[in-house]
Amino acid sequence: MVTLTQLEYIVAVDTYRHFGKAAEHCFITQPTLSMQIKKLEEDLEIIIFDRSKQPLIPTDVGVRIIEQSRIVLKQSEEILNIIKDHKNLVSGMLRIGIIPTLAPYLLPIFIGKYKKKYPNIFIKVVEATTENIVELLNKDLIDVGILVTPLKEEKIIEKPIFYEEMLIYANSGHKLHSQKEITVLDIATPEIWLLSDGHCFRDQVINLCSYVGTTDSPLPFHFEAGSLETLMNIVDKEGGITLIPELAKDTMSEKRGNNVRSFSNIKPLREVSLVYSRHFAKHKLINLLWREIKDSVPQELQDESRGTIVEWK
Repeated sequence: MVTLTQLEYIVAVDTYRHFGKAAEHCFITQPTLSMQIKKLEEDLEIIIFDRSKQPLIPTDVGVRIIEQSRIVLKQSEEILNIIKDHKNLVSGMLRIGIIPTLAPYLLPIFIGKYKKKYPNIFIKVVEATTENIVELLNKDLIDVGILVTPLKEEKIIEKPIFYEEMLIYANSGHKLHSQKEITVLDIATPEIWLLSDGHCFRDQVINLCSYVGTTDSPLPFHFEAGSLETLMNIVDKEGGITLIPELAKDTMSEKRGNNVRSFSNIKPLREVSLVYSRHFAKHKLINLLWREIKDSVPQELQDESRGTIVEWK
């Protein structure tokens, strides 16, 4: 008879690809974990993990069993959530992943209020790129991501929250700073500073202006940043332009705000959503989080029709 505990063990081994780390995560000894997985393999008369590889990997049939095990474990968790809903309880752990171009501007305006409203929810937040958040979701290491969509991932549900404008941040001496009308063609220039690979906002900027880097850049050096704040600091000191999301403007000083410009021929938007696994069980916590964020961002940002969504994939 297959047990939920055995399923938890093989999922842990798949997540960490290491028996010792999986045992530590499950709060048991490594021999106990290994014995239980071996017993499961014998009962099912198959091999779940190829132990000849380092790090170990699942066999073909093991991949299918582990995928189904993740579904079964999430569905078993739904039983507890049904009881909580019946008793009108709002509690549990909510593990949130959020991308770096949202975290410094979005988190402060909703996370404190959410925690005060629901003190029995234990919140854990991790900042990561979109690719890493998707991986963490698939491995059930986080419950929900806050990032830019559409993702077009088959196993992930997207729940749009708001739509923020993509704005230009220009050095005070740059020609775009005083230019009355700015089009997308104006930013398709080697004078633009970009985030490093892995950031979806970088890909949106490239898609927006079809920019391709050139070697004749008038900028003093080549640099790809890991944060928008770094990019704006570089623009202030070294010249050039960059693009920023709308929420970033709300946290600026008046002096810095004077460097922000909008496009005259288009209002490019990025769609921000909650994303979670199709088999996710904590629907009530997700819906409460979604509502809290919507109530915290300006109403105009919730109007999709005010501009054009720029995809990044």
